[in-house]
Amino acid sequence: MNQKTTMQTTEAVQIVHVGNRSLRIEDVLAVAEGRAQLALSHDPAFRARIDAGARHLERMLAETSHIYGVTTGYGDSCTVEIPPELVAELPLHLTRYHGCGLGDDLDQEATLAVMTARLTSLSVGFSGVRSVLLERIAFYANQRILPRIPAEGSVGASGDLTPLSYLAAALVGERDVVYRGTTQSASAVLEQLNLTPLQLAPKEGLAIMNGTAVMTGLACLAFARADYLSRVATRLTALSSWALLGNSHHFDARLFEAKPHQGQNECAAWIRGDLEHLTHDQDPARLQDRYSIRCAPHVIGVLRDALPWLRRDIENELNSANDNPLIDPDTGAVMHGGHFYGGHIAFAMDALKVAVANLADLMDRQLALLVDTRYNAGLPQNLSGTQGARAPINHGFKAVQIGVSAWTAEALKLTMPASVFSRSTECHNQDKVSMGTIAARDCLRVLELVEQVTAAHCLAVNQAVTLRLREQAAQDASFGPVLDAFRNAIHALSPFVDEDRPLEHELRALMAAIRSRHLPAPG
Repeated sequence: MNQKTTMQTTEAVQIVHVGNRSLRIEDVLAVAEGRAQLALSHDPAFRARIDAGARHLERMLAETSHIYGVTTGYGDSCTVEIPPELVAELPLHLTRYHGCGLGDDLDQEATLAVMTARLTSLSVGFSGVRSVLLERIAFYANQRILPRIPAEGSVGASGDLTPLSYLAAALVGERDVVYRGTTQSASAVLEQLNLTPLQLAPKEGLAIMNGTAVMTGLACLAFARADYLSRVATRLTALSSWALLGNSHHFDARLFEAKPHQGQNECAAWIRGDLEHLTHDQDPARLQDRYSIRCAPHVIGVLRDALPWLRRDIENELNSANDNPLIDPDTGAVMHGGHFYGGHIAFAMDALKVAVANLADLMDRQLALLVDTRYNAGLPQNLSGTQGARAPINHGFKAVQIGVSAWTAEALKLTMPASVFSRSTECHNQDKVSMGTIAARDCLRVLELVEQVTAAHCLAVNQAVTLRLREQAAQDASFGPVLDAFRNAIHALSPFVDEDRPLEHELRALMAAIRSRHLPAPG
């Protein structure tokens, strides 16, 4: 996840209000993609709730109360008393010693998703932070003052400590941020904007860092990408079925009423809808199509049926107070617990990467049928578009199919669940951890590989359909406005392959179109 240097504009008209309602995945996505800005609720009850929690903490400090992470050390050092004169310095030390992240930096979308997730959690009102801290996070996000966050270094409990320390550091004017397309020191950017670095109150360093915002922000992005891929895979199945002279009766509504998984039936209905616009001049090649066509709704439907519970768990985490300790803003009670544990996100991301990798496996098998003259019902070998004397030296999609197999194999390899690899850390205080952030990062990598497979499959299916139309002397045939728009969007980025040419840049262009959800998809 390399840092993007292109800045998003801040001309978004949509405002995502935080503090007076629960956010949805789509709200996080709107901010991350630059279509919306963040604003704290002006509801007096919300402001009063935030202020009450901060005041309770101030009162307890004045009474020299014993509060974990405020008057004690962190983690296994919770038995270490902090002298009153050093309490104010403790948050800054927490941010500094966690500045040890490695790996690629989160890109702009991921960073904004993380910031939105952290702001949402802190705004629940149980974290004992001041409203000025919340305002500063929203300001940084809206002005695209983006902390440089290395992706690696979190075990997912006690939250995403190390990566979130980079957000805390940026707020106090330390480490680097990306601003206006360049990496600069946070202090230099604050100076440019005539802003004073935030002075963290005693619990605020812990409140920023001790939560699940990184894994949750990444999970929001993963959910949206997976949802779209399932729709595109369904459309590609319909076109593949037609190009292979397949049987439309495999997707009959009466058939699917006999096995009423909702997502599976949804996929079958989408395929039926596309096939209604497709006609054949030839009979189906086989009575029963191979599984990668016939069973496509059963494969894609697993992901479709998983999406509702994935949304439930991701949005529950997004809108939860997930640091420690929590401070009841109504009573001032200090509650010590483990809400920083990212088990739900870890399991969600482990499950999602399996379901998504199965899409790659499905499309890989469909593509293998399309390029092989033993199975493609008379299409040219490797979907080569060359005819006549030059045909022997042209190889069409031969190498693309090899690439798809490579990307699919890598995606399948990465489906090993991260959540079962808990490691005891921090003097066995954190002796059972979630690995949620690793699961989320794995899921995003699987998604990237599946998007590569999808881009290649888009090119191959469009080539196959064009070849079938050429065979039927019906190159100008229309499949209806939706399917024509889908095919035209692909063709605009990658014309028909009549002579061999490098396809890398066209594949990358298709990947960008898929990431931006540009291709018309069902649903």
